[in-house]
Amino acid sequence: METTVAAPPVPCISDISVSCCKQYLDQLQQYLAEQFDLGVHVVELVQLRSQQMDRLLTELWQHFGLAEQDELSLLAVGGYGRGELHPRSDIDILILSQQQVAPAVAEKISAFITLLWDIRLDVGQSVRTLDECLELGLQDITIATNLQECRLIYGDKQLYKKLCLAVCADSFWPSEAFFRAKKEEQLARHRQYKGNAYSLEPDIKANPGGLRDIQTVCWVAGRHFGSSDLEELTKQNFLTLAECRELQDCRDFLWRVRFALHIHLTKSDDRLLFDRQLAVAQSLGYSGEHNAPVERLMKHFFQTVRRISELNEMLLQLFDEAILGNTAMDVRTVDEHFMLRGNLIDTNNAQLFLEQPEQILVMFLHIAENPKITGIYSATLRQLREARRRLTHWLQDLPECRRHFKRLIQHPNVTGLPLTLMHRYGVLSTYFPAWSRIVGQMQFDLFHAFTVDEHTHRLITKIHSFNFKETEETHPLCCQVYPRLERPDLLTLAAVFHDIAKGRKGDHSTLGAVDAEEFCLAHGFSSPSARTVAWLVKHHLLMSVTAQRRDIYDPEVITKFAKTVRDQRHLDMLLCLTVADICATNDDTWNSWKRTLISELYHATQKALRRGLETPVDVRGMIRDKQKKAIERLELKGYSEEQIRGLWQRFRADYFLRHTPQQIAWHSDNLWGHSEDQPLVLVSRRATRGGTEIFVHCRDIPHLFASVAAELDQKNLNIHDAQIMSSRDGFVLDTFVVLDHEGEPLSPERGVLLQQTLATKLHVAAPIDIKQRRIPRQVQQFSIKPRVSFLPTKGKRTLIEVVALDKPGLLARISAVFQSFNYAIHAAKVTTIGEKAEDFFSISNCEREKLSPEQKQQLKQILEQALKQ
Repeated sequence: METTVAAPPVPCISDISVSCCKQYLDQLQQYLAEQFDLGVHVVELVQLRSQQMDRLLTELWQHFGLAEQDELSLLAVGGYGRGELHPRSDIDILILSQQQVAPAVAEKISAFITLLWDIRLDVGQSVRTLDECLELGLQDITIATNLQECRLIYGDKQLYKKLCLAVCADSFWPSEAFFRAKKEEQLARHRQYKGNAYSLEPDIKANPGGLRDIQTVCWVAGRHFGSSDLEELTKQNFLTLAECRELQDCRDFLWRVRFALHIHLTKSDDRLLFDRQLAVAQSLGYSGEHNAPVERLMKHFFQTVRRISELNEMLLQLFDEAILGNTAMDVRTVDEHFMLRGNLIDTNNAQLFLEQPEQILVMFLHIAENPKITGIYSATLRQLREARRRLTHWLQDLPECRRHFKRLIQHPNVTGLPLTLMHRYGVLSTYFPAWSRIVGQMQFDLFHAFTVDEHTHRLITKIHSFNFKETEETHPLCCQVYPRLERPDLLTLAAVFHDIAKGRKGDHSTLGAVDAEEFCLAHGFSSPSARTVAWLVKHHLLMSVTAQRRDIYDPEVITKFAKTVRDQRHLDMLLCLTVADICATNDDTWNSWKRTLISELYHATQKALRRGLETPVDVRGMIRDKQKKAIERLELKGYSEEQIRGLWQRFRADYFLRHTPQQIAWHSDNLWGHSEDQPLVLVSRRATRGGTEIFVHCRDIPHLFASVAAELDQKNLNIHDAQIMSSRDGFVLDTFVVLDHEGEPLSPERGVLLQQTLATKLHVAAPIDIKQRRIPRQVQQFSIKPRVSFLPTKGKRTLIEVVALDKPGLLARISAVFQSFNYAIHAAKVTTIGEKAEDFFSISNCEREKLSPEQKQQLKQILEQALKQ
């Protein structure tokens, strides 16, 4: 329970010195933190710091003799001008003069400001005449805004009044121009954050839905009505009393989060970074084991910014009508309940949604059917907000709502604006309870960059993009497949439900599949359709896991995947769902390498389905076909078939099975005539299979894979795939696919340097050197217990999966353990999921056989121990 602030916080300043002022500020900071922990209301605390800063600046102003100067004023601007100072807020001041200050006075001002810096205050200061303030204010909306909320700390009151009168004059910034400028300023700020209010490391002030969005409303109101107080908007009938209190509650919550954040910082910063979230959550009283406090805090945070965004949008639309006079729009009737005001849909009955809740769904059907509609009119948005809060049951419980929802989900345009607005305005949360539980739900990791509901919305939006040519360059296969889907509505439903069970105990895919099937049956979908949706939800991770963490060049893997998929229809829908899911996880996940993997798996599965799942793969036929195509390429370069086959006698069948004809020809061309005493390192000049390909041919040496992995790690390169093979005469034929730290193939220049470095290292055959590199800041916040597991296999190889924290040098460390047992690595798939590495290896023992149970147990123990260090 919040209390009021106690007795005077700190003793008086005994003298004006740097050490004394620092001590004063330290005592004030400590006192504010103590009072916050005791439950004092955050509004009182931010006002208290502002008052104490007034006191300090006043004493310093007098100390330097500036109080004796006529026509000179010390003003607070910005948040300080509003009397709102958090523990690390900037101290923005304006020193105002009637005329240009004399040199002697300028020296005193300089000494005053220097002392503020010396005592480590974050000061933003300007020294200007009255005319300069007005001139600059007319040119810059930010300066104009600061002047609008300036406050006198000390000095010439008449000069301050002149400034206030000039700033309030219509000729300074007319209300209409001010509104347009602030609205554009907000749009520009939102664009910097890509319109995303749900980044998992948000900026409390600047993020969409953050404190700046509340301030924008207050600034516009202050300019137009002469008061920035939220309660003034209720008197002007722009806010209901309930909305005003909601906005104040949202502001107070964000203030508490910001205040708690600042207590734990040493300098000004409003970003709620991962390494700060736990301390902030605990300061605010969120409890629980492991990451529970953080997840509860962030869920509250994201729900708050959603409410602010909605109110901000509604109020700016109302201001648009009141200030710019945009009320006489082109009004057209849609049906008996709805009309269009310009491009915005509006109702003709203020109680429509309460009297007929199914009309909420009808409104979104109109939005789907009319591409000219761009949004919802402010009065209707307010009605929708009120109806949501007053409904006593879920919309899905009403038969009419279910009927309209089914029509909506089957509409070809539903994945565009309709579902976006239903997500933004909380209609999905009102429609069924499962969605309401994931609103604001975060996962404390580096992989999922958005809340669960926002991720799902982005996935649906990505699916919608597969309809357009603009997407063909990045997603050619999906743009080819999606338009031919017979039932895109089933894919849309699967998208809605794919993560619906996140945050519950148990496998979210299995739980979500149950929810999806029940939902479909309740909405009148046939049993086969419901089972299809449930299948997609249950297996929505299957394709990405198979492509990224399994050996897709192994016919067994393809056959197993194809048996699960069963037919082309399921394969097509799973492809679109998988790609959209990967893209919607965070902005950096999708790259050319993943696109290549998914595409290769899709086409290999397609061939298996056409061949028939009961028909085994003709491995010998595949090898003959690849050799034939490679020979055709090499003959064009002047090689005879006899020369080529003579070289190939050194290679095992596995080499041809796992490489393309292009790769085989490239390797053979460079191997012909190359000295066996020198390592051969090839680096592709162009991206192949989605990344830069590195081919290594040299005599087998101890720790070769680990040494290459360590060297690539030092170059800040990521290995995503490796094929490790040996020739019949004791040489290695290793192929690596690498990307740089931004997920891009290497430039040709960097490839040449890497080729020289690796060739030199392999020629020297130095022992493995795993150098320690600094763990990235974000990764340091996570602790993942290493996990080693073995996968079932029929062949002579052991399949092993290693899950661990993605620290620099991890792959080299793992491979060094393998090679310390003299185990051969045949293939590696390296997948990084945020802070977690999930790596797959195909290995065999020194007899080229699969590991025995005893060998597995020993390897598991040593490997987990090595990764814990």
